[in-house]
Amino acid sequence: MSGAAGSPDFFCRQAQRLGYVARSAFKLLEMQKQYKLITHGASVLDLGCAPGAWLQVACQSLGPLEKGGVVVGVDVKKVKVPSSHCDSRVRTVCADAMTLLKDHARALSPQEKGFSVILSDMCPVVSGITTKDAALSVELGRRALSLAVGKVSLSGSADDSDDREPDANEAGVLRRGGNLVIKLLESEDVQGFSKFCKTRFKKASMLRPKATRSCSREIYLICQGLK
Repeated sequence: MSGAAGSPDFFCRQAQRLGYVARSAFKLLEMQKQYKLITHGASVLDLGCAPGAWLQVACQSLGPLEKGGVVVGVDVKKVKVPSSHCDSRVRTVCADAMTLLKDHARALSPQEKGFSVILSDMCPVVSGITTKDAALSVELGRRALSLAVGKVSLSGSADDSDDREPDANEAGVLRRGGNLVIKLLESEDVQGFSKFCKTRFKKASMLRPKATRSCSREIYLICQGLK
């Protein structure tokens, strides 16, 4: 690798130099710079938070400690809060987002009133079988969307029903006016996500961050201003 801007080596070295635990920090940094998703004092739920790079960027984006705010990371793995770029406003919970009930997620938020930002960097263990990986990615993305806004119906999806979820009809935990980020693997279902989100949010955009590896099919759905 040449180490030029845009190459994996560049972002790995930059992460080490700047104290981030992973190169994925630069993906959220790019989103934050472009979309201003996290404001000072925000309440942030980070789904699939391992190894903690997005926790770091989210905490930085909260502003000075006196501004308040909170960042709650959820992951199936036990994640230690990184020592750099994080402060007392960050904590982690070991739980599976696929089975995390909305009531339990809401209980993690300040005054149990929900979150102003929900980030999902969840991704399945890639098998190399395109259709299988895409289907698993859709399941994770759907759950993140359901946790955020409640009942989900994705037109064009092979399975547009979320009735399998025990809390499918319960309200989501994203506050009105809040922002949502969901990682997906490129597939025909992505348009279904985008179409649905455009009905629930003031704006929905797709972004492939510069720090994404060239071999990756991941893309981010960025939703702003829950109606």
